[in-house]
Amino acid sequence: MSGICTRETKGMSDSGSPSASPLTALLASAPHRPLFLAGALAVLTSMAWWALELASMRFGWHGWPQPPVPPGWAHAMLTQYGMLPMFMFGFLLTTFPKWLGRPSIRPRRYVAVAGAVFIGYLLSHVGLLGLPWVLRAGIALMLFGYLVGVATLAGVLRAAEQRNQHAWSCLAALGLGVVGLVAFLGFLFGAPAHCARFAIKLGTFGLLIPVYFTVGHRMIAFFSGNVVKGYVVRRPAWSLPLMWPLLLAHMALDLAHAQAWLWIVDAPLAVLFGWHAIAWQPWKAMRPGVLAVLHLAFAWLPIAFVLYTVQSVCLFRGHAPVLGLAPLHVLTIGYFGSMLVAMVTRVTQGHSGRPMQMGAIPWLCFALLQGVVLLRVWAELARDSYLWLVIAACGWLVAFLPWVLRSAWIYLTPRVDGRPG
Repeated sequence: MSGICTRETKGMSDSGSPSASPLTALLASAPHRPLFLAGALAVLTSMAWWALELASMRFGWHGWPQPPVPPGWAHAMLTQYGMLPMFMFGFLLTTFPKWLGRPSIRPRRYVAVAGAVFIGYLLSHVGLLGLPWVLRAGIALMLFGYLVGVATLAGVLRAAEQRNQHAWSCLAALGLGVVGLVAFLGFLFGAPAHCARFAIKLGTFGLLIPVYFTVGHRMIAFFSGNVVKGYVVRRPAWSLPLMWPLLLAHMALDLAHAQAWLWIVDAPLAVLFGWHAIAWQPWKAMRPGVLAVLHLAFAWLPIAFVLYTVQSVCLFRGHAPVLGLAPLHVLTIGYFGSMLVAMVTRVTQGHSGRPMQMGAIPWLCFALLQGVVLLRVWAELARDSYLWLVIAACGWLVAFLPWVLRSAWIYLTPRVDGRPG
């Protein structure tokens, strides 16, 4: 880490920013600082707007400005392409050079990614208040940030002497993220509505799951093996080549309105992810807590695909979709949300010179988030669904607020061990 931080600091001087303020220089000293800070603020922004939007529907707030696109589409796009990818870019712009044995990335690159994606994300939320041209500008700026990020990571991969499948998989997923933003931007400028639906599905099954699972495939067993005596590290080479066609097949069937046939791919996905959940031996990795939460968070992924399979089988047998959007939110809140807390907390602790421990505030956030998953599932089954949706959204805000405040303080202050970065 010290070598990387030294190179990054040198990159700052090379980029011609000696006159930057101390806070600006601190934020630009490592990729995770600006991007994790932006992501942490987005965690509250996304759900604050969504909670207000849901409350306006439930309680009849006629004066609440409505977005230029269906609210659910706006919620899906800005969480999937804005909130979560800022953390993903922060992690990958840090770790890609390590994976591939290359020098660390220059600050001007990752600062450009953070600025474009975050400002575009904020503009998009302003646009949701009945300003379609601001929404278009925001999505276009996010797209620019993605292009800079993908080009930067592609340059690292191209220059590497040995290229591994984890780097290829993450880069492919981010490339599909670019495609999704282009499709949604096209919809905002008048393209057919199926472009927006395509973008939303691609965000889930072409961008987020591949990046999350690829990073987990590389890191969860590795972290466990570094801590647990006698731990067997399992990272089979067949996992990612099997995951990709199954996820793309799920997306293709879903877009073709063939939900009754999704079980054909969702059952194998449940088995694939369930196999990894067991093969990574979570019963050996329950201490320390910062390791345990990685395994606990990952457990939501096979559960989600079991629920997807049950839903599809019900449709195949002629029944109604009894689970509604429960499988999707077990995936998004349970897996994406819980793994966000687990992985970002670990990176934040390590890269700020703090002990590799979970701590009271991250544990509180993680525990409350598990309750939010259950609330969101209950909202699909409850009689007053919108009331429970509002409660679940507010639960997210309550769970994350202390974690965001703590994280933001860490990103805005120097490392406690006095090292750079």
